Amino acid sequence: MNPTLPDTPFQRRHGVRMLAVLASAVLLSACGGGDKGASQTAAKINKDEVTVHQINFVLQQQRGLKPEQADAAGRQVLERLIDQQLALQKADDLKLDRDPRVVQQLEAARREILARAYAEKVGEAAPKPTPEEIKKYYDEKPALFRERRVYSIQEIAIEATPAQVSELREKLAASANINEFVEYLKTRELRFTGNQAVRAAEQLPLNSLDTFARMKDGQALIVPTAAGAQVIVLAGSRSQPVGEEQARPAIEQYLLNERKRKLVEDDVKAMRAAAKLEYVGKFAEPAASASASAPASMAPAASGGLSATDISKGMGLK
Repeated sequence: MNPTLPDTPFQRRHGVRMLAVLASAVLLSACGGGDKGASQTAAKINKDEVTVHQINFVLQQQRGLKPEQADAAGRQVLERLIDQQLALQKADDLKLDRDPRVVQQLEAARREILARAYAEKVGEAAPKPTPEEIKKYYDEKPALFRERRVYSIQEIAIEATPAQVSELREKLAASANINEFVEYLKTRELRFTGNQAVRAAEQLPLNSLDTFARMKDGQALIVPTAAGAQVIVLAGSRSQPVGEEQARPAIEQYLLNERKRKLVEDDVKAMRAAAKLEYVGKFAEPAASASASAPASMAPAASGGLSATDISKGMGLK
């Protein structure tokens, strides 16, 4: 059996680094051997070159690569970098770096990269959660872990006015089953679309998870939306609990990310308070109310709970 990359963040990070090292060795060998004097150049394109370091950087951004895929992956990356370098050379000939739109895009990319680097730097000060904190989070979210369920749901998105939503709520409560309710929608000539899905607990909004956990198979609820309402029917569910040990890596990463987010958010707020900030023109009038409610732009948005991807990785699910 071929070995695969482990699932913990630490092991994934170091596994990818190992792949990069392996690909580097393969490419160096292809470029003339693995001795001390081996060139770091992987290919020469006119007056420019692509280096092994560039290939390694791209490989480090990829996840899920297996060690036996390192050679092929490195060569694919090299071919893409060659095409990119040719495009860069042509762009240079056309003097596209002077195009105002390109200049703006380059500056925007620079700002984004530096802002992310700042956020990562500030987040490094976040302490790792303790075993007690991880256990507390686990115990406080039974619907997400100990009593976790996988839900088969039917969704009906209905276009309706606020007044009609009240009527829909009453009709849904009085209907013997969902088919009767759908027939009612048809007789009222209300536009609606249906959808079926299977979602695990962590794929549901955390603020509605407890409501789902209390529902029994066959029950339905109605939620107002901007366009009208959404009816959600719990067609069925099955229990699939998650033990504390299984959930620990995902919980630890989530709590750590939340701490990093809070550090960045607080730091940005402090900088805004200390900065000499003046709104100009059409932005001047609403500045006071807008700035008070606006979230710190450098901080990732709070998710309120573990994502489906995070918890699946924590449980070792594929």
